[in-house]
Amino acid sequence: MIVGYLNDCAKIAEPYLSWINSRMKFAAIDIGTNAVRLLIKEVNIIDGVCEIRKVSFTRVPLRLGEDVFETGRISNKKARNLVKVMRAFWYLMDVYGIEWFRVCATSAMREAKNVDEVCQLVLREANVKIELIKGQEEADLIFRNFSVATYKSNSDFLYIDVGGGSLELTLIRDGKRIRGQSFKIGTIRSMKGMVEDGEWDAVAEFVKHVSEGSDKIMSIGTGGNINRIQRLIRNPKNAPISLSKIEEMKDTLKAYSFEDRVKKFSLKPDRADVIVPAAEIYIRIMKMAGSNKIIVPKVGLCDGIILKIHEEYLASKKEE
Repeated sequence: MIVGYLNDCAKIAEPYLSWINSRMKFAAIDIGTNAVRLLIKEVNIIDGVCEIRKVSFTRVPLRLGEDVFETGRISNKKARNLVKVMRAFWYLMDVYGIEWFRVCATSAMREAKNVDEVCQLVLREANVKIELIKGQEEADLIFRNFSVATYKSNSDFLYIDVGGGSLELTLIRDGKRIRGQSFKIGTIRSMKGMVEDGEWDAVAEFVKHVSEGSDKIMSIGTGGNINRIQRLIRNPKNAPISLSKIEEMKDTLKAYSFEDRVKKFSLKPDRADVIVPAAEIYIRIMKMAGSNKIIVPKVGLCDGIILKIHEEYLASKKEE
């Protein structure tokens, strides 16, 4: 999938390559329902060649969704912890010399009744401005990572991104995004029984619509849980995983207690409890779409944010 990312980077940079050589580090912060992530990448354009290197990745399992989906608000404790994490991320970015970065918050923050005061608190005490993005923009940013040129297939692609609080689905045909939609379905919501009536019906309607007229659909899966499932299955990198293998791994994980999943499969506690509901969501959607294989490129929202930031950086340099 890195190949696809590099291809997209080079395509975006092409209008500027005749006059610019650059070596810049960019950062993205994703404030998700289950965890907060900081990704730092170095993007180099030297004599027309674009190279991207991951510098640092940090993940902190704050689980803001636990508060929001139960009470509708972010608790004082978790708001203070968010401030501490943002301060730490700010210092890390300072050490790495980051000048261009973006902080995006998704499902849990979008739905918190006290989101404005939490954002003001973080800005005041951590000097970090949080940007709330809608589900559609989240899906668009994730899609920026994708290049069908990496995969030799005449299939349509159904992009499935499962988070703690939201699910993004995107139909890709001939390398172009045809249709996408965000749904209030996620691992934390599922665990707490907070998926609203009718939401799965809306998913079924969307999948039915995008599946009509398509003889073959290949799934693309993003999110920390499907990445972990791929590692547990020990599937070759960038090779499709069969639906039957995911079902088998889901059944295996489900047969163990939470404590045994942590020990036997070396899962972090905040992964061990959500990995089964995540697998069930991927499986359910693949069956709806008649898709028997899924590709796991190991990219996500942070990667898409950095690609977008780099595009904006190049545009600003041209204007100078």
